Amino acid sequence: MRPCLAVGFGTIVTVAALSAQQRPIQKVDLIQYLQISHAGVTRDLLAAAELMPEPDYGFKPTEMPEARTFAGVIAHTSAAMFDACARIQGVVNPVPDAEKKVASKTEVLQLLREAVALCNKAVGSLNEDNAGVYIRQGPAEAPRSAVLAGLLAHDAEMYGISTVYLRAKNLVPPASRR
Repeated sequence: MRPCLAVGFGTIVTVAALSAQQRPIQKVDLIQYLQISHAGVTRDLLAAAELMPEPDYGFKPTEMPEARTFAGVIAHTSAAMFDACARIQGVVNPVPDAEKKVASKTEVLQLLREAVALCNKAVGSLNEDNAGVYIRQGPAEAPRSAVLAGLLAHDAEMYGISTVYLRAKNLVPPASRR
């Protein structure tokens, strides 16, 4: 059994090494990495929100009263985006009560699209001069880039949660379709 494992591992290492030699390594700085990550997670969030059928926007996969409906998950995500991206841009949150807007699929999708648009501006405005500028983050201050990193972690978590709702409805999440 051990020789098979060694051969298999050796093959994987060799293929990985050859693949790496065929294409040059692209260097991506922190700001570019944050921008690419934002584009990916928001693409998946939007696709997940579009995929869930309207009748299932009120669905939650548990009987726990404090669990959010699918609409609530997407609205909560939008609220976090509005909050963080407004602060990153140094503007007033345009929709401070976003999480309370959990009605129809059309309304929730529109809210998410508006939040993503605000974040696209905020993320696009990051550069080497302002990424390290400290802004208010709860009871503390943190660099703009760190606030965005925190938002990306939250967005990824919310996308992950949305996949549970989608799979419970026998729908394949967007990132799993690629």
